[in-house]
Amino acid sequence: MSDATRTRIGPLDVVAAVSVLFALGFALASPRIESQGEAARMLFVHVPTIWLAYLAFAVTFVASISYLVTRKLRWDHVAGASAEIGVVFTTAAIIGGMIWGKATWNVYWTWDARLTLTAIMLFVYIGYLALRRVIVDPEARARRSAILGIVGLVQLIPVHFSVTWWRTLHQTNTFRPRDIQMDGPILAALLVSVAAFTIVYAAMMRHRVRLEELELLAHTAAIAPAGPVAGDAVSAPNVGNSGTQP
Repeated sequence: MSDATRTRIGPLDVVAAVSVLFALGFALASPRIESQGEAARMLFVHVPTIWLAYLAFAVTFVASISYLVTRKLRWDHVAGASAEIGVVFTTAAIIGGMIWGKATWNVYWTWDARLTLTAIMLFVYIGYLALRRVIVDPEARARRSAILGIVGLVQLIPVHFSVTWWRTLHQTNTFRPRDIQMDGPILAALLVSVAAFTIVYAAMMRHRVRLEELELLAHTAAIAPAGPVAGDAVSAPNVGNSGTQP
């Protein structure tokens, strides 16, 4: 494997791994929530994953606008990479929420406003990734994906405010600007988890954007004109002048 295609573990990857260990330690050491028991520790996974989904799709939104303004494929790489990671974190948020819901609501899934809208958001961004795969031309793919990446962010508003706009089983938003109703040690553990997951997102973005760049290089090499073939320099015999030389 050449240096151009080799993926190295960098300092950010090490920081991400260490931060996850710190977050795990804080989560296990946090006080037990009597009303929900040990299941409440899902808070330290569920909340960071949905936060990272918000962040990832917001980055896709900004990068999509940046591509349409600058026409630089680097921004399209960032948009695509962030959307893919956002889909991963949204899926993790839904699965974690289902596990937590079984422990607290005694049901894995209910057609609650927050759950339903989050699932719709997931499928929209899966469609975004599918769109990127069916379009071969990088410029056309970047242009069409950017439009969907911009429109897709509109979903975040009803998803986030669904717990206040409609009657729902889901608890209200965890972070409230004016009054965070959470004990200090639990809040500290949650903030550490959010920070750790954010660093993990940054590390994943570094590798995924690099992969997007390598895919573009492979596509460019595949459509480039073929180089000279061995033997092309050998001229064919001149049949018209095949007379015997003196």
